Amino acid sequence: MAPYASARLAVAVTMVLGLAAAAGPAAATGPAAAAEPVRTPVARATVIGPLPGTVPGDPRSPDVRDTYPFFSTTDDLAAAGYVEQEFVVSGAADAYDTAGNQVATAVPFRTRVVVRRPAHQVRFSGTALVEWQNVTAGYDLDALWDADAITRAGHAWIGVSAQRVGVDQLRGWSPARYGDLDVTGGGRFPADELSYDIYAQSAAAVTRAAMGGLRVRTTLAVGASQSAARMTVYYQSILPKVAPVFDGYAFVVGTAPTRAGAEPVFQVLSETDVRTPQRPADTDGFRRWEVAGAAHSGWRGQQYRAPISVRDLGAAPQYTCGSPPFSRVPLDHVVAAAYEHLVRWVRRGTPPPVAPPLLFNADGTKTRDALGLAAGGIRLSQVSVPTALNTGDNTGETFCRLFGTHQPFDAATLERLYPLRTGYLAKVVLADLANVRAGYLQPADAWQNLMG
Repeated sequence: MAPYASARLAVAVTMVLGLAAAAGPAAATGPAAAAEPVRTPVARATVIGPLPGTVPGDPRSPDVRDTYPFFSTTDDLAAAGYVEQEFVVSGAADAYDTAGNQVATAVPFRTRVVVRRPAHQVRFSGTALVEWQNVTAGYDLDALWDADAITRAGHAWIGVSAQRVGVDQLRGWSPARYGDLDVTGGGRFPADELSYDIYAQSAAAVTRAAMGGLRVRTTLAVGASQSAARMTVYYQSILPKVAPVFDGYAFVVGTAPTRAGAEPVFQVLSETDVRTPQRPADTDGFRRWEVAGAAHSGWRGQQYRAPISVRDLGAAPQYTCGSPPFSRVPLDHVVAAAYEHLVRWVRRGTPPPVAPPLLFNADGTKTRDALGLAAGGIRLSQVSVPTALNTGDNTGETFCRLFGTHQPFDAATLERLYPLRTGYLAKVVLADLANVRAGYLQPADAWQNLMG
């Protein structure tokens, strides 16, 4: 889009004024969820820390003070008034199978939790986003860490290592720091039967005792992809039996529960994740958003994690896909908006706005326009005013099918679509303003679309 960058400032003032007036409309408050029976209290875990050691350091050092947290963020937290700390959480967890049946009680565990939070109460929104760390790649991944949106909102982010694959990798990566961690009950429960209770206990313990004096008002469970699937089991089959720890749930690029519970459920899916026109209906306790052109794992996350992977794993993954990978449609912008709606939903009983679904043809394939872009869904300006073909689909090795595609239009196509640079920018502004008003996009992210 370089040919159009020179005209951005010409509409900057218009953008500022428009966004200032475009706060999303308040949705009507729905009826409260039905009361649920009394549930078993979650056990009280112990928190130790924060652990010493920061980047740079040596994970292999026998002195924990010379090590640092795995996948410690490269974002400048200090500039945002934030700190990153790591804690050990230990206790005795109950074990459950994937059907929600309890298979053991009071099994000892010891895991790690990473906290990124405002340094002072004045910067804190009162909301803690507790992410179930994703282990699909074979190690803990903070898939939903988004420094721009989270620090802008003043939220705390808490990453819980709940699963065997991630903890086993940590033990080998830095024996001094992580060698005594165990989420399997000494090998008795290798299929993550303890993970559900570990996640809940860790969230309760850390928000109570490891926030540097910050007062947590709202605790949200968030998880992406595989982690969303684990959270689905928890909400669907285990939560009805235990006392709630989380006030609301965000299931991102993954499954979501079908049970109607007291805690609201928000599901945000990329184009990659929508495979069928059959979908659950929105209710007073459930919302589903589908984002056209976005990928399950897109460009921004790959760019953020590449230098961290080099630092902590020795190299960043490389892929050979059937089409140029990594959609540039910023799904993270929609997720950020979803979090704010979820907070209001929990605190005020105000459900988020509904969103149009992606469209399908009679043969079950996604409907696409003449440019190849998906029809329907939430349409950010990267899709409604396109300069490239961004889709949620791809082929090729390993994870390629999750990356989507990004193929810039040639000069002739751009000239046909946007004969005037200012005309292009005006369309971007109008598209972003519409999404802000609809509640799918935050003003700060609309501004980033224009200036980025």
